[in-house]
Amino acid sequence: MPQQSKYSDAQFEALMNDIVFALEKNQANRDLSLMALGNVITNIFLHQVNDNQREKMAAQFTQILMKSINGKQK
Repeated sequence: MPQQSKYSDAQFEALMNDIVFALEKNQANRDLSLMALGNVITNIFLHQVNDNQREKMAAQFTQILMKSINGKQK
């Protein structure tokens, strides 16, 4: 999803694989996966983002997510 990152490809891929593995291990279908990931994202925003930045960062996240989804469809 990110175009430029301060994290290495290896770090990103390792974390992504762990997340996908956890979803598969729990046989989470699409709806359960989206619910769990949505709650994780909400938790990150509530506990790791300052109140005064939360709405702006959530809007940016949403825009990037939409661009990512729309780019994958083409």
